[in-house]
Amino acid sequence: MAGNARKIIDAARQAHARGVRLLITPELAICGYAAEDLFLRPAFIAACQAALTQVQQALADLKGMHVVVGHPSGDDKRSRSVSVSQRYNMASVFCEGRLVTSYAKRELPNYQVFDERRYFVPGEHPAVFSVEGVKIGLLICEDAWFEQPAHDAKKHGAELLVVMNASPFHKGKSQEREEAMRLRATATGLPLVYAHLVGAQDEVVFEGRSFALQANGELAGRAAGFVEEAFDVKGLSSANAMKLSATTVALEDELSDVWQALVLGVRDYIGKNRFPSVLLGLSGGIDSALVMAIAVDALGADRVKAVMMPSPYTADISLTDARDMAQRMGVGYDELSIVPMFQAFLQTLATDFQGKPVDTTEENIQARIRGTLLMAMSNKHGSIVLTTGNKSEMATGYCTLYGDMAGGFAVIKDVSKTLVYQLANWRNAHNPFDTCDSPIPQRIITRPPSAELREDQTDQDSLPAYDILDAIMERYMEQDQSQQEIEAAGFAKADVDQVIRLIRINEYKRRQAPIGVRITHRGFGKDWRYPITSLFRA
Repeated sequence: MAGNARKIIDAARQAHARGVRLLITPELAICGYAAEDLFLRPAFIAACQAALTQVQQALADLKGMHVVVGHPSGDDKRSRSVSVSQRYNMASVFCEGRLVTSYAKRELPNYQVFDERRYFVPGEHPAVFSVEGVKIGLLICEDAWFEQPAHDAKKHGAELLVVMNASPFHKGKSQEREEAMRLRATATGLPLVYAHLVGAQDEVVFEGRSFALQANGELAGRAAGFVEEAFDVKGLSSANAMKLSATTVALEDELSDVWQALVLGVRDYIGKNRFPSVLLGLSGGIDSALVMAIAVDALGADRVKAVMMPSPYTADISLTDARDMAQRMGVGYDELSIVPMFQAFLQTLATDFQGKPVDTTEENIQARIRGTLLMAMSNKHGSIVLTTGNKSEMATGYCTLYGDMAGGFAVIKDVSKTLVYQLANWRNAHNPFDTCDSPIPQRIITRPPSAELREDQTDQDSLPAYDILDAIMERYMEQDQSQQEIEAAGFAKADVDQVIRLIRINEYKRRQAPIGVRITHRGFGKDWRYPITSLFRA
């Protein structure tokens, strides 16, 4: 919190020097969004209040400067056996060391990754304050998606709406936000400034892209995405409504956005948790290749180490392609054969396995040997292991507990297999962080995907074609469609049966998986809470 307070103080001073007289910070800027059950701890709320006071006092000398700060607030009432907490998601407005007004968020989201009703109670009143004669109506995030809070602000004299936000990224979210705020501006006839958080917190990413809209909903300006920066908006009074002006950065295409979100998610998770470097198993396949490219773009090649761990079933071209990619990206690279360990396992288990056919047991042993080696290197060197499983594998259980699922951060756990290929091709055509041109050997992209845990194995031996699997998964898991609805859309009953069954029976695996970056509107994380034990079928 001290670091956030310092950023706010520095930003306010720099803005004041540019002639700015109103600085808007994102929702819960003092502590970040979301602090989860830390909100329930009195000591945490006290620390937030101390940081808020620090900001208030440090900016007291800035004449005419109004600073709007997002923070949690509340009281604790204790009896012998129970503690009752009443928390608010707040905004406080300071000017020259005094509190001008405060506002409590009225609409508390409780869907997808949001869980605000667990922590906060809703506010009841609007907040309107004046800056150089202009009346500002204050809203916090979800408030602006509903009509009443903005209507009440206008009723109390607001001439400009200011919206503080921490709205998690998913594909297409930037456009959704602007369209929703366009409706709010046109409904009230008021211009609107939208101040948005940038950065990553555990599995959620906030892409920034603060923007301003005219009273008729037209875009007045937009900040860049996925970078932390000040976004200046100038307001000019007119006869009808205030006119806003600002620079405008164009929106990127969807694949660029997803890449930036994955890179930011990795960079912030590794950096904020103070891991010196990362490890991953580089198999010569598409998933690990994509994860390594993301890691290098996020952290730099010097903080990434790849380990190729060939088994008896590893193809020579897998070794060749892994070496090629490691050389292209300039990462540390080791080869550790698991053949001796695999043979030792089989010998130790020979008596117990006698008379039993070879099956997935032997495949899983190989994956778990690799997981053990990576975790040993992690322990020894302090690096975190990045797992390389994608969303399609997480959905269907096409992954091994304590094997390829062993690690600390699952970079592409919300990236479907079809999107994996799209991102690989996109990254080979673009070099957004100037790290390496065409990092992924083309053969990795074009060869049939395989776990290489038995002879002549491909993923499609066990699963439907990925374009079919991913479409069914999206309908069932992200859109909550029933089996009957999916079949009615034209999918074969056998494929729908298989995919839904696999999603259902593999919940126990997903509960034990590391967190990873969320890039869809529903990932296997905070916003997927299904019971492991259930007989429901539909």
